Amino acid sequence: MSLRVISVLSLLLLGTASAQQAKELRLGVFPNVTHAAGLVGINRGLIQKELGPNVKLVVKEFTNGSQVNEAFAAGAIDASYVGIGPVMNAYLRGVPLQVYSGAANAGAVLEARKDSGIRSVKGLAGKKVAVPTRGSVQDISLRHLLRENGLKATDEGGNVTIVPTDPANVSAGFVAGQLDAALVPEPWGAILETQGARMIANEKAIWNNGDYTTAVLALNSKYAAANPEALRGLLRGHLAAIDSIKKSNAGAQKAIADQIYTYTGKRPNSGELFKSLARTRVTWNINLNTLAEYAQLNKEAGFARDVPDLNKFVDLSIVKSLAK
Repeated sequence: MSLRVISVLSLLLLGTASAQQAKELRLGVFPNVTHAAGLVGINRGLIQKELGPNVKLVVKEFTNGSQVNEAFAAGAIDASYVGIGPVMNAYLRGVPLQVYSGAANAGAVLEARKDSGIRSVKGLAGKKVAVPTRGSVQDISLRHLLRENGLKATDEGGNVTIVPTDPANVSAGFVAGQLDAALVPEPWGAILETQGARMIANEKAIWNNGDYTTAVLALNSKYAAANPEALRGLLRGHLAAIDSIKKSNAGAQKAIADQIYTYTGKRPNSGELFKSLARTRVTWNINLNTLAEYAQLNKEAGFARDVPDLNKFVDLSIVKSLAK
């Protein structure tokens, strides 16, 4: 065999090796309706179907964005449905991340314990208010609401105590009298209302009339670059799940309830899920204008020293081409 043929074969083999796809995709998801696309895509096998037989979907359940950031930083996951706040802060700290799709807009509400005496945002003065984690979308939104109503959190010199609490555990905090209110993603707001909580602000009153990105689909940018077909498969499954939710609310409710039960042991009822989905816009799109505003709020709250270059942080080009 000539040296020329050997060289050509070597180059072909090297090209094949470099193009080999990962054998699995480790995907994070929360038991929240703002992660409905992920929950439905996992439950109905839509994401695994689009990944194909050669890439195994490995699902990892989280309850807040801080946990996801730690997993990304440790290389323990490749992708995750996650709140825009935590992933933005991780990106600004140098974790190799990029947002490739939106997942949901709005979908969070402010609830008060029925015997708390709270009737408005101003009534949060001197109270303890739960959010999923520090730097979450709900945390930033709450701080913005407080400032609009002449209040501040205790760590900003005010008298409203913000308490990071897993949304599924807020109910127990209400019963024990350890929490007075909570800004939580759905379905946990609707569940609290079933248990007697009073809604103080609906999803539209939280910020910008509900037109703001709550959850996104983010990937380790190194994984995405090395595995373009896995990335496209994940996005196709994501889009298929969004389409499924839009076509059948009842079907989506069952899939979401099943997955939330699997992760938490708690099953929201159909009324709670109907209410939750009505308060949440499941979408792949991202309003970059409100995202830029959110980045400024995040900086003002002290969770970041800067704002990201959204053209580098967000890349919707692939999901746009697939959604056509």
